[in-house]
Amino acid sequence: MDLSMKWLSDYVKIDVPVKQFCYDITMTGSKVEGYETEGSEIRNVVVGRLLSVTPHENSDHLLVCQVDVGKESPIQIVTGANNVREGDLVPVALDGSTLPGGVSIKRGKLRGVESNGMLCSLGELKLTTHDFPYAIENGIFILQEDCKPGDDIHDAIGLNDTKVEFEITPNRPDCLSVIGLAREAAATYKIPFKTPSPEYLGVRGDINEQLSVTVENQKLCKRYIGGMVRNVKIEPSPRWLRERLRASGVRPINNLVDITNYVMLEYGQPMHAFDARYVSGRSIHVRTARDGETITTLDGAVRELSPEMLVIADAEKPVAVAGVMGGEYSGIMPDTVDVIFESACFDGASVRRTAKKLGMRTDSSARFEKGLDPEGCMPAIRRAFELVEMLKCGEPLDSVIDCRSETPVRPAIPFDPDWINGFLGTEIPESDMVGYLKQLEFELRDGMIYAPSFRTDIESKADIAEEVARFYGYNNIPGAELTGVANAQLTPKQKLLRNLETACTALGLYEIETFSFISPKYYDKINLPADSKLRNSVVITNPLGEDTSVMRTSVLPSLCEVLSRNYNFRNPAAALFELGNEYIPTEPGKLPEEPARLSVGLYGNGADFFSLKGIIEGIFEYLGIDGVEYEAAAEGCGFDELSMFHPGRVAVAKIGDKPIAILGEMHPAVAENYGIGTKTYCAKLNVTELLDVETAERVYKPLPKYPAATRDISLICDDEMPVAGLEKLIRNAVGGVLESIRLFDVYKGEQIAGGKKSVAFSIVMRSSEGTLTDDQADAAMKRVRKALSGAGAEVR
Repeated sequence: MDLSMKWLSDYVKIDVPVKQFCYDITMTGSKVEGYETEGSEIRNVVVGRLLSVTPHENSDHLLVCQVDVGKESPIQIVTGANNVREGDLVPVALDGSTLPGGVSIKRGKLRGVESNGMLCSLGELKLTTHDFPYAIENGIFILQEDCKPGDDIHDAIGLNDTKVEFEITPNRPDCLSVIGLAREAAATYKIPFKTPSPEYLGVRGDINEQLSVTVENQKLCKRYIGGMVRNVKIEPSPRWLRERLRASGVRPINNLVDITNYVMLEYGQPMHAFDARYVSGRSIHVRTARDGETITTLDGAVRELSPEMLVIADAEKPVAVAGVMGGEYSGIMPDTVDVIFESACFDGASVRRTAKKLGMRTDSSARFEKGLDPEGCMPAIRRAFELVEMLKCGEPLDSVIDCRSETPVRPAIPFDPDWINGFLGTEIPESDMVGYLKQLEFELRDGMIYAPSFRTDIESKADIAEEVARFYGYNNIPGAELTGVANAQLTPKQKLLRNLETACTALGLYEIETFSFISPKYYDKINLPADSKLRNSVVITNPLGEDTSVMRTSVLPSLCEVLSRNYNFRNPAAALFELGNEYIPTEPGKLPEEPARLSVGLYGNGADFFSLKGIIEGIFEYLGIDGVEYEAAAEGCGFDELSMFHPGRVAVAKIGDKPIAILGEMHPAVAENYGIGTKTYCAKLNVTELLDVETAERVYKPLPKYPAATRDISLICDDEMPVAGLEKLIRNAVGGVLESIRLFDVYKGEQIAGGKKSVAFSIVMRSSEGTLTDDQADAAMKRVRKALSGAGAEVR
């Protein structure tokens, strides 16, 4: 919201510098983003009168002008414009002046003739014909203002207002107006506020003979007031009105349209004016759109309407989208004779949905969607008719049609000064509280407080305390230490996530964070089968773009994108991890499941499958998870991303029958899709499942007291037999005295039969009860040989 300080002075007299005003009103809750003085870039530009205009002796298109700029002697200026005449008043940029855009004007010569400045056009002053309709767009600005040579151009053309930009919160639609901000300013400085009371005479006439209004949907239209102005005269608005619109960021158009915009800015109540010729049957119907209806709006676009949208219709068709924009033929034309004025209050949520669906957010919809006061409709239309009479541009009828639903009842809130002081931690006198609230037009009666109708944000005692606090001064409220004891604790899931972050960081991985919404093309890049259930994604209704149109069902494509970016940025190595969620659709109309996942990816620095496996094992060890088994991944392994991995170089980690991780080398075709030219390794861990197997408590284990017994064993087995299976057999056979088992050799060669391999393990045994004897160790190894033999592995 841009506030004109000149306009503000109509309602409250502020006698402080604008910088101080911005600070003071921000401290009472109306946040200022900044301020700007019109024409601040223009310096040393004055009004000049052309004393003579003669042709340039060395040019057939230049003119030499003698100009009176209020000094003892005239100055000479050469111009190429052909619309200047002797006696004209024009803006003159003197030697050393500055124009918008940082343009500097210096004395010089044109075709050998000295020129001591420049005559200015509208564009060079950053103005348009909307600001000064009598001027021409291409040519020198010929002034028709009440000014004289030497006058500063800012004062001469009214380019001297200061506008203050406010950030208005959604709960304060009353402050989207000059009057609302004036009320806040008056309360800030505790000075009188001139409450507006628009009056107009009008001409006698029963509007019901000229117009009928029917509100068919009173839920979406709380109030609708229709009025009429006859015998309108369309012409430019006076300068004072154009100046205020310009300072507020609104382009002047013509007197009737400008009046509706002026009232919207002044009262915060959007208005619309219809050309009565194009309202069929002179009847207004406020209804929802019908199936298949369309409307061509004022911007020339054809809009398709849907049944939940509220429209203003005549006897045949929609003529406006309620609260958003008028139709093509509802605008004011140069030959308009009779005008229908609309001042209404539409449901904010309905206006917002309609504007968003049609893609046409306007100043009007921005105000309606925050929830306006139905009581503001009548003062606004009265002010519009007052301006019509003031500008002598029509004859408003002295009667209006007022259709409204039930008048909302203002909530009664108990006034309890002691509670307010206790709530704020202050000792504010009751009389001061009453003063603050009355300044804001609150009513105190019988121990109760009644907020004005435009303060829809006031609902409880805490809201009253906030009003008192902001005008008492937040900086005046004494500080106090927090009391009480905080018993907040991390949930098991939060603890697990923190442990995972710590473990991954300790293992040398760098954390990344990616968007949860991705492109459906990501699934193609990881070679996901066309019938994979992972392609069933939650679709975003209003996405930022096609590349972010669905919620991911796997975290791996996001990880691969980051690995690809690092590789293509010529990073020689990367080791990354991400803790993120997947979004798995459930039943229609219900929220998706959001399981937490850990993804790990690496390439370079000699990374291979076993490097990745070592990281995964390190994570499990940090979490205190035992009994993890690894097996070659195959269809039905519990992970639907199997297609993105190299066949034969991918494994699944399980605890019992529950798969908890998949890890392996990226498929060459997938690496090519991502533009990665080196072997890359990825893993995904199911964090949710880890919660069930994580060891929450760590038990201290003392250093061993007794020596260990070490035995090596070398086996011959089928080449297809997994080493992990052999290791499991050995572990089970040794039993509780097993301390560690390590594979230290795998051999295939001439001394080994075809289809066979030699595998060697080192087994460390230790007892916590005493020193293991050779007999005990040998007995354990005997059990090992027997178990291995039964599985088809023979001791060499």
